[in-house]
Amino acid sequence: MLENHKFQVGDVVKMKKPHPCGSNEWLVERTGIDFGLKCCGCSHYVLIPRPKFLKAVRALVKEAEETAK
Repeated sequence: MLENHKFQVGDVVKMKKPHPCGSNEWLVERTGIDFGLKCCGCSHYVLIPRPKFLKAVRALVKEAEETAK
């Protein structure tokens, strides 16, 4: 399901393992060769490589809202 999804800034994703704060939902703040993620529970920011992100992501909780131009 998520293999073909194009992740974009503003998406909220559910990861395989929870963060130590207890939340397993993350906000995508950067895409590219690395993904920048902000924890929805404690606002901790992490930068992880794309292959590791694609292996750990389990579900798309909320898609980014498109900005009207």
